[in-house]
Amino acid sequence: MPAAATLGAGAADPRRAVKFVNFRGADSALSRLAPKGTAMPAATALPLAFLLGVLAACGFAPLEAWPLTLGCLAGLLALLQRAATLRRAAAIGWWWGLGNFCLGLNWIATAFTFQAAMPAWLGWVAVVLLSLYLALYPAFGCALGWWLGRGHRGATVVALAGAWVLNEWLRATLFTGFAWNPVAAIWAPVWPVAGVAAWVGTYGLSGLTMLLAGGLLALGRLLWRSFRHGDAAQRRGRAIVLAVVAGGVLFAVGSLLFALARAPVPAGHGPAVRIVQPNIGQDEKWSEARDADHLARLAALTGRPGPLPRIVLWPEVAVPYLLEEDAAARATLARLLGPRDLLLVGAQAVQRAPDGSVETASNSLFALDPAGRLIGRYDKSHLVPYGEYLPMRPLLSALGLSRLAPGDTDFRPGPGPADIDVPGLGPVGVQICYEIIFSGRVVDRTRRPRFLFNPSNDAWFGRWGPPQHLAQARLRAIEEGLPVLRSTPTGISAIVDAHGRLAAALPWHAAGAIAAPLPDALPPTLFARAGNLLPLLLALLLAVIGFAWGGRPRYRT
Repeated sequence: MPAAATLGAGAADPRRAVKFVNFRGADSALSRLAPKGTAMPAATALPLAFLLGVLAACGFAPLEAWPLTLGCLAGLLALLQRAATLRRAAAIGWWWGLGNFCLGLNWIATAFTFQAAMPAWLGWVAVVLLSLYLALYPAFGCALGWWLGRGHRGATVVALAGAWVLNEWLRATLFTGFAWNPVAAIWAPVWPVAGVAAWVGTYGLSGLTMLLAGGLLALGRLLWRSFRHGDAAQRRGRAIVLAVVAGGVLFAVGSLLFALARAPVPAGHGPAVRIVQPNIGQDEKWSEARDADHLARLAALTGRPGPLPRIVLWPEVAVPYLLEEDAAARATLARLLGPRDLLLVGAQAVQRAPDGSVETASNSLFALDPAGRLIGRYDKSHLVPYGEYLPMRPLLSALGLSRLAPGDTDFRPGPGPADIDVPGLGPVGVQICYEIIFSGRVVDRTRRPRFLFNPSNDAWFGRWGPPQHLAQARLRAIEEGLPVLRSTPTGISAIVDAHGRLAAALPWHAAGAIAAPLPDALPPTLFARAGNLLPLLLALLLAVIGFAWGGRPRYRT
């Protein structure tokens, strides 16, 4: 049918402007064919996208207002469905991401308060600069989803769900990756929903969350339309019926999820573990005058040995000693253990040049037996840029930015996910601090460990960082079907069972210890067998469905 005839047919019905759109049209053609009133001005759409991104970050820990995040994702979809061009869709995604990361990553600013050589305000500059970069990923996801959907509402929802999986995977992969706060992390406290990560992984769950937001948007439109058509009595009747049905369904689902999330966690049947949280702040951690006090605090919380063997877990770099070189320090720590105990303790290790000078260093975890012997070592593999090493050090040092990574020696990365063999227990997986946030990259696939130990130092990261870190550790437990044990200096230390539920936890900025049996591991999950191949296949499937659906000739209203 000629374009003029099509436009004339649409104009004959004043209630609906009908436009015939084919997915092969260019952005400019799509913009011309979009009905009047569909596209929202940039001056409105982009600030609104930023605000929705900020509010969406409230769904992450510590606020955990996940219904608000779902609503904001639905708002993002509504804005994309009204975008007239690919450029506008990308801009909407970028502004949404900027708002989301600026609030969600506010804890990074706190880290700068511990750098005496830097002004505290520079931390907020770092948050904004990092957010400007990270926002490129949701911008890409929104642009791809919009292009695949080509203006069809349903197709855009499905395509964006697939594109969102890809955008989060890319964010976790490119330039060493920064996988903090994927959308799926909002479900960490609602483990029946978070449990889906055992099948499709964290990034796949993020895509399914986008589909759920699309369903909420469709329901909202249905409610709105019930107010617009028919006489006043009919509108009220439809609205009441829909509201009651929707409210009943949401209440029933919410009640079930709440009840399941609050169900008691069964006790484990493994060996006894004791997780120590000494509450040693970053401002005092490296004070040599307080080394003896810190060791005494760790020793007191370790407790006395009992008749049963224990696995004692201390935080990342819990002691300032070079344990491989300091026999006296090893003997001091060994005296805290019973004859069948084992201590897993974080410390630094160095590699020396032939002249005895320090050549490189490692952020390491050691296994120490009661005889004072080091029977295992793990070196952190996924290092934090600007924290544990300085990229392009000669250039950045010349610019005066070497203070971001203090010292003249960068840490050397280890070989990757690896286990420590513990006599009588078997392989123990280790992920030091930041490493635990990378979905699909925390376990040695050739030898499945009995549990994952995540020693960390969250004392840098204010009030928001520690609970967000814990939420992501819970997702790793679900994905791999393995318990995760965390020990941090100031919290939040925890035992997470293989379903991602908190079996025990110590609050932030509280000294204490957790003594409990090791939770049981589950058989390998589907994700544990296939890794991130599963969410990527899901992304491809959703993208193909969205493309096929959005690519057919259709009427756009």
